[in-house]
Amino acid sequence: MLKITFLGTGTSQGIPIIGSDHPVCLSNDPRDKRLRVSVMLEWDQQYFVIDCGPDFRQQLLANPIPRLDGLLFTHEHADHTAGLDDIRPFFFRQGALDLYADIQVQKALRQRFAYIFETENKYPGAPTVNLNTLHKDQPFDLGGKKVIPVEVLHNQWPVTGFRIDDFAYLTDVKTIAKEEREKLQGLDILVISALRVAPHPMHLNLEEALQIVEELEPKRTYFTHISHLLGFHKEVSEQLPETVFLAYDNLQIEAS
Repeated sequence: MLKITFLGTGTSQGIPIIGSDHPVCLSNDPRDKRLRVSVMLEWDQQYFVIDCGPDFRQQLLANPIPRLDGLLFTHEHADHTAGLDDIRPFFFRQGALDLYADIQVQKALRQRFAYIFETENKYPGAPTVNLNTLHKDQPFDLGGKKVIPVEVLHNQWPVTGFRIDDFAYLTDVKTIAKEEREKLQGLDILVISALRVAPHPMHLNLEEALQIVEELEPKRTYFTHISHLLGFHKEVSEQLPETVFLAYDNLQIEAS
């Protein structure tokens, strides 16, 4: 059984946005309060996280785990990588951690977190990591499960999604090529981004995300990477098809 915990379901600024008086930002519904997007996967007493944004520490305090067996990155933007330093408590307890990232993401991490990747005179408090290189056409083993990378485009920016068994996680999506959509057939659960109602040049809006759901026909779909401009969680949820849901922070679901 694959257990999925939504650590964060918000867009790059989170909800509420600092200083905003938008009604969704002022909402008292806890489902309208969204940290930066991230998800935790658990099976066979193993724990893997996809993306670690600036809220990573806060997310794992809310969803404590005894160890971290691997950290996967979709792409290099700050809302998906800025929390990398917060792997240190795991490093101090269990040693070097496995990171999974494509070459472009690795390049960005080496620049932003140079102290982690130093080979000479390394700061003793810096964590040690094992880099595993992702290739869009090369499945890989993760804790005994086969993972199929799925490349989507964030406008022209490549982003890596992941299929594990009949579960797929795709964030920061604008388009998905035909050959990549073929990797997404027969899903039990699809998690995919749906930023807002109005069109956006870099992200799927609600209508576009629903079109992909209609084409792929997963048994269940959860939207993530949500901005305040999508609307109130309760109101939007009431308008969605019966097999489509808005994810929210700390939601836990299971895939067979």
